[in-house]
Amino acid sequence: MSTEALEARLRQLESEHAVRACMNRYMELCDALDARTPLDELAGLFTADAIWEGKGARYARSFGGYQGRDAIAAMFDTYRVEPAHFALNVHFLCSELIRVQGGEATGSWVMLQTSTFASGASHLNAARLTVKFREEEGAWRMAHFQTENLFSRPVEAWNSDAHLPVPDKNGE
Repeated sequence: MSTEALEARLRQLESEHAVRACMNRYMELCDALDARTPLDELAGLFTADAIWEGKGARYARSFGGYQGRDAIAAMFDTYRVEPAHFALNVHFLCSELIRVQGGEATGSWVMLQTSTFASGASHLNAARLTVKFREEEGAWRMAHFQTENLFSRPVEAWNSDAHLPVPDKNGE
């Protein structure tokens, strides 16, 4: 294999890794979204002209859409309150597919979100994420984020103090 071909493969793998790292950081920040969330860092994961949108009847109505990094930051800023909107918020991503072509990439994931709100209510959501990424100022950033609800439902509280059955340490 030629040096150029190896360099191209390496760029491809590094780009996929950078896209995955961008999405991972986004989910980490969303999991801990509260008044202390670094809004500049969260907004910086998006390109200057990015689009963030909820798709489908449920998410289009609930979330709507936002265009531009400033508008996306303003939307996330509404979640930066005390007490935090989310008492517990965990995103799980699976079924990942990332395709990189030059300075652009497309990623898709199935997301499961478990949330308990400040009110004490809990909710389970599943969504399909389709995200276009673009290299901007030397970093891979989200250029078009779409989330489409697959199902949603209220549930009982996620966390419980109930005894967790594990084997006895004495082997009994």
